[in-house]
Amino acid sequence: MSTTKNRLSRMIAVFVILSIVLAGCAAPPPPASAPAAAESSTAAPAAEMSEMDKLIAAAQAEGSLTTIALPHDWCNYGETIEAFKAKYGLAVNELDPNAGSGDEIEAVKANMNNKGPQAPDVIDVGFGFGPQLVEEKLSTPYKVATWDTIPDDAKHPDGAWVGDYYGVLSFIVNTDVVTNVPQDWADLLKPEYNGQVALAGDPRVSNQAIMAVYAAALANGGSLDDVQPGLDFFAELNASGNLVPVISKGATLAKGETPIVIAWDYNALSWQQGFEGNPKTEVVVPQSGIIGGVYIQAISAYAPQPNAAKLWQEFIYSDEGQLTWLKGFCHPIRYNDLAARGVIPQEMADALPPADLYAKALFPTLDQLAAAKELITTQWDAVVGADVQ
Repeated sequence: MSTTKNRLSRMIAVFVILSIVLAGCAAPPPPASAPAAAESSTAAPAAEMSEMDKLIAAAQAEGSLTTIALPHDWCNYGETIEAFKAKYGLAVNELDPNAGSGDEIEAVKANMNNKGPQAPDVIDVGFGFGPQLVEEKLSTPYKVATWDTIPDDAKHPDGAWVGDYYGVLSFIVNTDVVTNVPQDWADLLKPEYNGQVALAGDPRVSNQAIMAVYAAALANGGSLDDVQPGLDFFAELNASGNLVPVISKGATLAKGETPIVIAWDYNALSWQQGFEGNPKTEVVVPQSGIIGGVYIQAISAYAPQPNAAKLWQEFIYSDEGQLTWLKGFCHPIRYNDLAARGVIPQEMADALPPADLYAKALFPTLDQLAAAKELITTQWDAVVGADVQ
């Protein structure tokens, strides 16, 4: 599917009809019931406690939540985690903040029989990993209290996974190092950028990096159904010496080790904000190959702290949690609902990239993402040959 949507409020509609994609998947167990509202724990007798009170009490009895792959500067997760801890008094055990989506899936599978601190309770992965969670029964279905305000095409009908936020790919450039800022994908091949271009993940496991290859395909004659040109582009970028085989972060960008980084716009804007002008940076959404991507949240089917996991989901899908993500430049999945009710602070809305850029973005369906992920992750070594780490 390759139509460009006309405005931000219609973007989510480009996603695939989930019933078609998942029709052949094994049916997951029935979803748990969600609490009716996010209230504070009380000392009332059990018979008088609300469902939320019961969930809070059960989560507090477990005492902690284990997350994985949540860098604090990604979508404002640092503030989200601290707010969750302060609100409910739970500890948060943070596993490998720099892991990719594929690493998260493997962590769930590797800890099926492990109830220790290395077993994640919740995961946050790329949209294309949703079918795998269902097919391999790696997640526990759960529907939060705000379920009805989440777009139908951005959630599994049984709650096995739920979209949480979205953005578009961009370039962030350290202008203290780079004089001429690249404006499009083709510019990255210029000799002046030798040893300067980097990805923000390993394309063999990282959704962010996989989507960068996908975007490059769109800008180089490919389509949502043909990502080979993206691999060919990165092969040329690597052969030219422009690609730096390093997983770039804000620190490597700031030091000038990876002065041009391909990353989600919300990550780029978050890094830029954190630099406070040192170094000077510019964030560019390329003129072609504008691709958007949704991430999804899920509870591990083997979560050692399942009630803490449910409480985490209740928090991040509440208005408070969604606005905390928005503060980190991410479009929360309930953005349209928040906007319709007038609860988005104007300064948050003004800090986002222009809506007309999002109107040009293409959002792959689950089928298209699955095919693209398979080709990119399996053919990266053979076609591109860059060991990004």
